Amino acid sequence: MTSEANSSPVALITGASRGLGAAMAEALAARGYHIVAVARTVGGLEELDDRIQAKGGAATLAPMDITNDDAMRHLCLSIYERWGKADLWVHAAIHAAPLTPAGHLDEKDWDKSLQINARATGMLIPMVEPLLRAAPAGTALFFDDPRAGQKFFSAYGATKAAQIALARSWQAETASMEPRVVIETPAPMPTATRARFFPGEDRDALTSPHDEAARILGLL
Repeated sequence: MTSEANSSPVALITGASRGLGAAMAEALAARGYHIVAVARTVGGLEELDDRIQAKGGAATLAPMDITNDDAMRHLCLSIYERWGKADLWVHAAIHAAPLTPAGHLDEKDWDKSLQINARATGMLIPMVEPLLRAAPAGTALFFDDPRAGQKFFSAYGATKAAQIALARSWQAETASMEPRVVIETPAPMPTATRARFFPGEDRDALTSPHDEAARILGLL
């Protein structure tokens, strides 16, 4: 890693290799942010880096699993040592377990949903919070997808609701201080996650992740 000025805005994006996470990374890079892109898919991260560099942006790739606590702690420490802060955390990482009746829930899918959607979020918040507090106006951004209680969404709906419940508690706790915690519900987009849930729908009628990223950044 090369040293960069601490004045550079830094965006940590967990779940950056595709979908809305990738679109947010590209949009933020175009606005002058240095992107710290986290995902397990190395190829997806490299393609993201190519697109960012082609537009004059810069990114640091972190191919790792957000459920690996030691790896994520090391990454947060590296961010602090290099920049002293993170201006924005975009948490787009999610596991979309296959739709299934609750009575047929697969143990591996349930455990993976808990690990990625709920537990990792609970572990990441205390890791990232000091980085956001060190920034002039640190902000954490979460994406809601209210599926809890809907039929066949048992694993995804329950663990996504747990993730957002954690975010809402953090939001309430920091209402009069930093960091700012923002929770947005994106419009339906033609992402891989949605395709698993609604494989037969007309994807052309959905909102582009890039358009949705621009809308959400406008709100921030």
